[in-house]
Order: sequence, then C-alpha cells, then structure tokens
Amino acid sequence: MAVSYKVLLLITPTATPHAGRGNATAPTPFFSHSYSYYYYNTPVAPSLLLTKEKNKRKNPLLFHTPPTTTTPRASATTPPPPPNPNPNPIAAAQPMQGGGSVWALKEAISSFIQASPPTWHSALFSNFLIFLVGSPLLLAGLSLPGILAAFLLGTLTWRAFGPSGFLLVASYFVIGTAATKVKMAQKEAQGVAEKKKGRRGPASVIGSSAAGCVCAFLSIYGAGGAPFSQLCRLGFVASFCTKLNDTVSSEIGKAYGKITYLVTTFKVVPRGTEGAVSVEGTLAGLFASIALASVACLMGEVNASEAVVCVIASQIANLGESIIGAALQEKKGFEWLGNDFVNVINISMGSILAVLMQQFILQNWHT
Repeated sequence: MAVSYKVLLLITPTATPHAGRGNATAPTPFFSHSYSYYYYNTPVAPSLLLTKEKNKRKNPLLFHTPPTTTTPRASATTPPPPPNPNPNPIAAAQPMQGGGSVWALKEAISSFIQASPPTWHSALFSNFLIFLVGSPLLLAGLSLPGILAAFLLGTLTWRAFGPSGFLLVASYFVIGTAATKVKMAQKEAQGVAEKKKGRRGPASVIGSSAAGCVCAFLSIYGAGGAPFSQLCRLGFVASFCTKLNDTVSSEIGKAYGKITYLVTTFKVVPRGTEGAVSVEGTLAGLFASIALASVACLMGEVNASEAVVCVIASQIANLGESIIGAALQEKKGFEWLGNDFVNVINISMGSILAVLMQQFILQNWHT
C-alpha cells in the first residue's frame, strides 16, 4: 500500500532554478549552505522508504534539515523581564521636544494655581494673571486706585477661600458693574448716577468688602477651629450677597423705579433719595442675591440651606440700611455718615445675621 511521504531530492549545488520533465518549470528552491532542495508530496512505496533510511545513514548531508531562525514564542508562564534597577529619572523627566516644554510649563502653572491649601504665593500669582487678562473689564468698573484695592481683596480672598471664593467675588463685581451701567446716560441727566461713570474708587471697594475681609483673615489664621472657620465662610458669602443686593436694587431702582418712597414714612420721593426704595429695585436686588448665593452653593462655599440664609439676611440688612439712610443720612449731626460707612454697616449686618440664623435656626432645625 502506498503512503504519502515528503521526499527530498538534491538537484544542483547552484542557485539556478532547474526545469523538470517536459517544459514545466521546477518549483522554487529552498537554499541552505550551497545545496538546493526541492520538496514534493508524492505517493511512495514502502520499499522506497527503507531505501531512503539506508541512504540517510550513509550520507546524512543529503537529508540535512536547514536550521530555522524563528524566535521561539514565550510561554504563558514565562515571567516578564525585571524592571531596570537603575532608571534615569532625569531622562524620564525631560519634556518632549517642541510642544512638550510648553505643556510642562502649563502643567507647572496649573499645579501652582491649584495649590491646596492656597498659599500667599499662589494667591498673588493667580491674581496677577487674572487681573492682567481682565484689565479691560476692571477699568470699566474701577479707577486705578480701586483696581489696586481690588487686587489686595482678590489676593486675600484666594488665600482664604481658594478659587471658589475668588469666583464669588468676581461674580459680584461683574453683576454689580453691569447694573451700575444700566441707563447711565439717563441717570447722569437726572443727577443720580455714580460719580466717574460708575468707576468706583478704593473707599468704595473697602466699604463693600470690609466684613468679607474680616471673615477671610479669621479663616486664614484658624480662629476658633474648623467649626468657626465654616461660620467665617458663611459670613463672607452673606456679606457679598448683601452688598450685591444693595447695589442692584439701588441702580435698577434709579433706572426703572416707577414709584420710589421712603421706607420709614412711605412718602413718595424722587429717585436717588437716600433711604428710598422701589418695587422694581427691591425685586432686582432679591434676584441678584439669589443668583450670587446660588454661585456660592454650586462652588461648595455654602450648602443649600445656608444659601437661603444668606439671601434672607441680605434682604433684612438692606431694609435696615434703607432705614439708616432715611433716618440719619444727610441729617444735621450725621454729615460723617457717608455711603461708604453705611455700606460697612450694611454688609456687617448681613454677615452677623447670617451667622446668627445659622446657629439659632438651622442648628435647632437639624436637631
């Protein structure tokens, strides 16, 4: 019975292809050393197999199997190569060429700005970059001395409460400046507009942020421990909600108030009178304080219940500020009681009211 066997035939010691029987072309040779080998799958008789085995013992070179160069595969159980015992950290830390150095610089700046907890250096650097980029907006709402005072306020805020606290103050500034610019020509014609087209100076900046600065300093130096630090944060948010409520209600009331009256006597008075209020201005101020308290809540400065407390405290404080303005401002013996001083009283009331409400209402509510 014939079986199939692979027969190896030596044809020629050269590398030239050789024709087989007839005109057919010989198969492509496999070269090893100086011999050419051809492989065929042909039926072979058993007697020929015995002859092949004898010839193989006599001349093993004819039946030499060429060496293979295939790299053996690693088995599944082969352990991975050990790590480099002496890595080069300097080479690994080198930035990629081209954009790699720029990327490394951005990463360094980002990590410096986001330092936790914030440091005085990161606060100064962050404020410098932000004030440099936002200088056109700052010039629209502040005088040059006012910008310097705002820079100090921003640095203090960043150091005490980080980027979230700074964003709160920036939101207050943007909304307040926008409200001040509403119908500026009309306000100027009526003589009720802020001086210098609404560009506020250092006295206004300090008067608007005095209570917030006190809260920031107390938070930085950890007065009273962690619980008191959270109260300082609450007082900080409430002070700016109160001031924004005051600014927006006053500016929108001057622009759109149909009827303005004194809060003490309900007597109708012209727009811009100290202590005068209007429905339009009061609603606008309320919505502004809600917006700022929402920003503080979203940024994690206060929780939802504390945000509500800040809005209520700001509304009560502004009512008290209107009473002070109607009863005392521009009265004989109270010439010293200017707008900036009244602002300090106003925002201080807002901060203190928020802290008291948190301690005596929210605490009892949760317990």
